[in-house]
Amino acid sequence: MIIVAIGANLPASGYETPLSTCEAAVVRLAEDADIQVTGRSRWYESEPVPKSDQPWFVNGAVSVETDLLPEVLLARLHVIEESFGRVRRVRNEARPLDLDLIDYDGQVRIGAVDPTLPHPRAGERAFVLLPIRDLDPDWRHPVTGEAVSTLIAGLPDGGGEIRALED
Repeated sequence: MIIVAIGANLPASGYETPLSTCEAAVVRLAEDADIQVTGRSRWYESEPVPKSDQPWFVNGAVSVETDLLPEVLLARLHVIEESFGRVRRVRNEARPLDLDLIDYDGQVRIGAVDPTLPHPRAGERAFVLLPIRDLDPDWRHPVTGEAVSTLIAGLPDGGGEIRALED
C-alpha cells in the first residue's frame, strides 16, 4: 500500500478552510491519470508539532495505487502542493497544504536516496498514525515491524492534542 499524508493549517486561496483545501487535494490526486486513490481516512484536527501559536492542522491520509517511482510520485505531490499555494521556506511553518509520502509498498530507502522511505517520522506522530490506522488497522512500520496500534499506544504524552472531525 502507498500512503500519502495530507495536512493544512491555512486555507489555500479560493478555499474557505484547511479542511476544504485538504478535500480538494484528494480530488486533485484522483484527477491525476497515473494515480488511483483507493482509500481515505477520517479527517483529524491536531495541534501543531512542535507546539506553537499557529492554527491547528487538519490531517488525514489516502492510500493510492500507481506505477510511478517514489521520486516521481513525490515530485507530483510537490506540484500539487504548489498549485495550492505552498511555498517551502521554513520547516514547520504554517501552510495551505502538505502532502507527504509516508509508505511506498513497504519499501525501505534510507540514506542518500530521496525520498527516504518510510517517511522518517512516520511512527512518531499521532496525526500520521491515526489516519494510517483508518486506512489499514494491520499496517506495520516497514523498518521496525511494529503494528500501527503499538506505535499509537507508545506515543509520548505531550505529542499534541488530536481529535477526529468525523466518525
